[in-house]
Amino acid sequence: MSEHPIFNDEHRAIRKTIGEFVLKELTPFAEEWEEAQDFPSSVFKRMGELGFLGLHYPEEYGGQGGDYLCGVILAEEMMRCLSGGVALGVGVQTDMVCPLLHKVGSESIKERFLKPALQGEKIGCLGITEPDAGSDVASIRTTARRDGNDFIINGQKIFITNGVRANFAILVTREPGSTGSKGITLFVAEKNSPGYSVSRKLDKVGMVASDTAELAFMDMRIPAENMLGEEGQGFYHIMWELQPERLFGAVSAVAGAQITMDMTLKYVSERTQFGRPIGKFQTIRHRLAELATEIEAARQLNYYVAGLINAGKFPAKEISMAKLFAARVSCKMADEALQFYGGYGYMMEYPIQRFWRDSRLTRIGGGTDEVMLEIISRQLVQ
Repeated sequence: MSEHPIFNDEHRAIRKTIGEFVLKELTPFAEEWEEAQDFPSSVFKRMGELGFLGLHYPEEYGGQGGDYLCGVILAEEMMRCLSGGVALGVGVQTDMVCPLLHKVGSESIKERFLKPALQGEKIGCLGITEPDAGSDVASIRTTARRDGNDFIINGQKIFITNGVRANFAILVTREPGSTGSKGITLFVAEKNSPGYSVSRKLDKVGMVASDTAELAFMDMRIPAENMLGEEGQGFYHIMWELQPERLFGAVSAVAGAQITMDMTLKYVSERTQFGRPIGKFQTIRHRLAELATEIEAARQLNYYVAGLINAGKFPAKEISMAKLFAARVSCKMADEALQFYGGYGYMMEYPIQRFWRDSRLTRIGGGTDEVMLEIISRQLVQ
């Protein structure tokens, strides 16, 4: 991975440092955190201290001043912790919450939320999805009614990663009576605000080490200075945010698929049936060859798109292609790996079952396969 021409010596040094941290301070606890279905918030603090949460953010806000590719490296290396939930929880902070705070936040918001978020002192979550609105952001119902210098927010959010532990949430709201993409505004809501409540922690199939919540807001009053971006322009702010989020998902998916492949190659070289390692059987060798080719193709597409983003472009079609292809390859690799492992793959003591469960979210979160296909098709057929 690190030999790809988009990466330079500085990138390779960063990858080495992050990789060593993950293997030393995160991977040994993966099983413990998976069993507990949670990981300590101190992980954010530790990663903030090391500068990993702010790799591609300006130094004036506590970041490291690196380029976008540094964030790509972090997403890849985090998968080495062998817990998709941990990688996802951190990714929400670095690639979903902080990009919005940085791009459209006022100086006040950057001081109060971005800086401590990059230090790991405050944890954020992104409140878009509702019981009746997911990828269709224009259908959200949570309202924000102006009342003097404040806004009164009422509504509900669901499937919110980091929602239980978060100190603040970026909320997608709409002006009462507005419809479609008009009248949508973003706000930063602090957890200690009266009327802000975590309704429940949700139980999931995979990514179990990350907390996922249902949030409720009842007559929650927040000051106008907590508005994120321009009033009524929230739909367009979120459409922008979804682009780096989707590539983060694609990069994480391919990294997970590669780790699954590496584990599988080791297993098939050691597992003996009918007097020889199962990796010697042509049917298995050829299936692995096809999977390796697909993983490499997905990785190269990711790197191509990452290079475009690093150059300041956000090509929605190519980002959607990368996310769609990477997610499907990841799921295919995990499913094939479990098949190669046989009964052992179905046992909880082997990590393959975890990659199998975790990988399935990549085809849903950040926009489903169907949404990605719709975005791609609209740009192909005018």
